Amino acid sequence: MAMELIHIGFGNILAINRVIAIVTPNSAPIKRTMQDGKNKGQLIDMTNGRRTKAVIITDSGHIVLAALAPETIAGRLQASRVDSGLRLEQSDEKGEP
Repeated sequence: MAMELIHIGFGNILAINRVIAIVTPNSAPIKRTMQDGKNKGQLIDMTNGRRTKAVIITDSGHIVLAALAPETIAGRLQASRVDSGLRLEQSDEKGEP
């Protein structure tokens, strides 16, 4: 399985196959999760100093902060998966693995 990457703003790229959840940072449990990640050294700030609009939780336990809205990131994720499906179908038509 090839690693797929998605642009999450300001030149930052994330491996989409590692994403478990994309949530808003407004609730108390997510704020606690962010603080715990910071204390453990697992918080990655990809906001470039802008307001955090999305918190991305990865399968490795890392917490990624993004300045794009969760809906925007989810839309890019879906578009990437559709493109990936099209590429897979096209390679099948050509007889390639």
